[in-house]
Amino acid sequence: MILRAAIAIFRRDFKKFLSNPFAILMTLFMPIMYLVIFGNAMGGTISHIPVGIVQDTPYIEYTPLFDSVEHTLRYWNSSKSSRIIELTVFPDEQTAKNVLNNGKIDGVIIIPSEISKTGEVRLYEDSSEYVIPGMIESALSAAVAMAGSKNPVHIEKIYGDIDYIQFFGVGVIVMAIFMTTMMGGGIALIRDREMGIIEGYLVTPVKRSSIILGMIGSGTVRAFLAGSIIFFVALLLTGIDIRSPSSYLLVFLVIAVSSLGITSLMVSFASRFSNQQEYAASSAFINLLLFMTSGAFYPIQGMPDWLRWLTVVNPEAYAVHSLRSIILRGQGLDIIGVDLLALGIFTAFTITLGISTYRRTLE
Repeated sequence: MILRAAIAIFRRDFKKFLSNPFAILMTLFMPIMYLVIFGNAMGGTISHIPVGIVQDTPYIEYTPLFDSVEHTLRYWNSSKSSRIIELTVFPDEQTAKNVLNNGKIDGVIIIPSEISKTGEVRLYEDSSEYVIPGMIESALSAAVAMAGSKNPVHIEKIYGDIDYIQFFGVGVIVMAIFMTTMMGGGIALIRDREMGIIEGYLVTPVKRSSIILGMIGSGTVRAFLAGSIIFFVALLLTGIDIRSPSSYLLVFLVIAVSSLGITSLMVSFASRFSNQQEYAASSAFINLLLFMTSGAFYPIQGMPDWLRWLTVVNPEAYAVHSLRSIILRGQGLDIIGVDLLALGIFTAFTITLGISTYRRTLE
């Protein structure tokens, strides 16, 4: 009797599984996408590292050391498809440092003039990145050695020593926002539909747009609280020190805008599903696609070109970049303004999409 009952339950449950082709597809699709996305987004060969090089003043023409180092780095480990370092020659040291501080390049190399007393080759690098500073240091040391020079190399990390846990800790804030949105925004909408609560709203004078805006607002508040809590936990666990009150305000601004945008995305996405199982499987894929290509785990320069383009339309990439700029580099609104603009445009688009999609679902 026990075995017969177990077989009956097995048949019922297995037929239920076979009756949902979407679940079968996602079961097979997700491992393949993990292999393709995760395998290419993590640990890839980093290329196109933007680096500046300057001949120290005073000088009339470039020194032989400058010519040799510049030529070596420009073609450092070059291949037919890409180069490791994208070198730019700047007219003076201050201009190059300004570009470095604005986050447009990852390092500045200063080649000593012929009358230099120390003869030091100086390297100023963006130490907030992962792996990239070490690659620049190795390439520069090799280029100086290949030039036959014994000039010492002085390295200055403009943001101090930053560990990987600090680099990754910023990305965890965005992960908290997405996970809270997925559970609190999308699933809450589907649960209300399954329980008939949405139908109850429809017999009242409440407009359909008000329903979706209310769901987005509630999910945004929950995501903002989760992101803020994880922000303080990350500061405690990683040892990052933020001293400027304006930096805290900017962090909360980015968390708020990111929460609104990602919540709007997931609510509009959830409005197309009728059960929680299908939504959970699909949102797991969205999480993989967005978070793996956000630069939270590994520098974007390490992704292949066909995957790197996703960062242009990935809201989490802008959120991670802006939070890293504020928390690790101490930069301000002038640097993260483009990120906030991109997040604002994305938020406006997803809110409009959510309202229109939800209306079509109810009709």
